[in-house]
Amino acid sequence: MKKFYSFLLVLLLSFGVLAGCGQSDSNDGAKKKENPQTVETEKAEFPVTIKDASDKEVVIEKKPERIVSLIPSNTEIAFSLGLGDEVVGVSDFDTYPKEVANKEKIGGMDFNLEKIISLNPDLVLAHGSSAHNSTEGLQQLRDSGIKVIIVNDAKSFEEVYNSIEMVGKATGEVKKSKEIISDMKGKIANIKEKAAEITEDEMKTVYVEVSPAPEMFTTGKNTFMNEMLEIINANNMAGNLDGWVKIDQEAIIKKNPDVIITTYGYYTEDPAGQVLSRDGWKDINAVKNKQVFDVHSEIVTRSGPRLAEGVEELANAIYPEVFK
Repeated sequence: MKKFYSFLLVLLLSFGVLAGCGQSDSNDGAKKKENPQTVETEKAEFPVTIKDASDKEVVIEKKPERIVSLIPSNTEIAFSLGLGDEVVGVSDFDTYPKEVANKEKIGGMDFNLEKIISLNPDLVLAHGSSAHNSTEGLQQLRDSGIKVIIVNDAKSFEEVYNSIEMVGKATGEVKKSKEIISDMKGKIANIKEKAAEITEDEMKTVYVEVSPAPEMFTTGKNTFMNEMLEIINANNMAGNLDGWVKIDQEAIIKKNPDVIITTYGYYTEDPAGQVLSRDGWKDINAVKNKQVFDVHSEIVTRSGPRLAEGVEELANAIYPEVFK
């Protein structure tokens, strides 16, 4: 059981238009009259001052050339910004993109301070979910002359956009961060447009199982999964609960969900088959109709750019007739 709870904690931790230019008598004139604020957003302007998730103001004098990430979501953001070459160290839990396998590992929840310092980073990307447990270590990094940014512990898409924007500003990739956020928002908007076709009578009740029997956990409000289900116009069976909570089989059977989503197929063989064969579950609608699907936990819990893909995958699983 201790092993399971440690894994669950890691899982949860793994989980932020340019103006036009005026008219001119010539093309050269138009370029000269281009909005200066627009130009600034496209440049890597340094020094920059970042107010991070701990309310500390961090001044970064020049574009970082060596970056260490302490948590997978920060790593994914950095790579999406095109900073794969600059990332020199990642956590033991990093799995995406595949290039992280070749990066130096700096430890898990208890990072290796000496290892980080030996990598000579310009910038360390810490995270609000674990910073309170690493106060002394992060301060030692600062005392060593390393800039440390604590990225917010995002619990919603808006907060993820803020995280991406913060990392983009700190690394001189403001334009790219805006493009990523715009792309994510565009995908979500398209999904919402299709979901609007689903009537109240057609809404499906969904049970999300984030760990297998016998210790079953699900996701309530104030989680990405709950927001994703709202986006696709589905009803979260555990929406009246808060956060990640343990749930018993009797409650699930009583709620009788239409669809069951598991998120542990990457470490458990045939999760859908396990659910379909459980004693006492044969009368649950999702089991009777074989509406049990597995999605990878990373794309529905990790607070990075792939969350929009997670919404798409959930939508296709729950409402295939709508989201073709």
